Amino acid sequence: MTIYSLPDLGWSDHFARQLTEDDAHLTPARISEVHRTQLVALTTTGETRLHPNEAASAYAVGDWVLTKDAQIDRRLTPTTDLHRKAAGHTHTDQRIAANVDTVGLVTSCNDDFNIARLERYLALVLSSGALPLVILTKADLCDDPRRFRTLAERMSPLVTAITLNAKDPEDVAQLHPWCRDAQTLALLGSSGVGKTTLRNALTGESAETQSIREDDAKGRHTTTYRALKRTIIGGWLIDTPGMRELQLSGTSGGIDELFDDIETLATECRFSDCAHLKEPGCAVKAAMDDGTLDPDRFHRWQKLKREDQYNSETIAQSRARNKAFGKMVKNAMSTATHKKGYKR
Repeated sequence: MTIYSLPDLGWSDHFARQLTEDDAHLTPARISEVHRTQLVALTTTGETRLHPNEAASAYAVGDWVLTKDAQIDRRLTPTTDLHRKAAGHTHTDQRIAANVDTVGLVTSCNDDFNIARLERYLALVLSSGALPLVILTKADLCDDPRRFRTLAERMSPLVTAITLNAKDPEDVAQLHPWCRDAQTLALLGSSGVGKTTLRNALTGESAETQSIREDDAKGRHTTTYRALKRTIIGGWLIDTPGMRELQLSGTSGGIDELFDDIETLATECRFSDCAHLKEPGCAVKAAMDDGTLDPDRFHRWQKLKREDQYNSETIAQSRARNKAFGKMVKNAMSTATHKKGYKR
């Protein structure tokens, strides 16, 4: 069994400052796997299984917790927190990973590359506090991989992008600066773009991989659950299952940061509540008219803002909004009925 020190596991002053004298009898542990009723964690004495003191879904791979006798006392506030809206119609969040230094957004130099989807992922990462890294795989199968890298880096000055062949160890070594010296790198992206191949190269494992379909560049899930794995150069890697749906929630800060150019333009509009449609003195519309702002980018910004605002509603807010809408419909129907009866 491999034994790690707390710094080896990613412990820092950020977590040490959260300890009190009453915590002296508790053991710090870092969550490496989250299952339905149990958690797997790493401590300075090895791997252990823990019983959560709340729903297991409240925890994320990468979390630091304080434990005693396989019981969790409390979860420490993370440095970064990746989350999305849970699938379905509920207004709840699903935590993806915690205490991640860098998030590698994995896509490939083929039909999987999609600007709108990458912007969605980038907003998620920026709102978490982690650094974004766009990893463009299958560069060996592309005539001009530099074109994809240029497109990725144009999305924001905050984006670093690299192209590589995930099956070439020398190419994969480009990722070493982001997953060494106890740093944590998480991989997000669609199925079939090479996340598991990268994981194998970075951790020395031999997890099964699946090729993508040639007709649509899509793949099937290989990774079925999130896990924290030690890299061969002393850092940590979190591989995640491919995401078919990524709904944003609570990511307004990340959207603002990603679309900083539009946010800045909006402050120059004549009216503070400008909808950027036909209002006079609209700086955003003027930028689209003179070609300095891509209309498609503007519409994607609007869409993400609306989605995040809607998904960030609490259940109470959602019920109040629906109740107000129902009341408005009822009043409209009552008025229409009254007018109809009056005409008679």
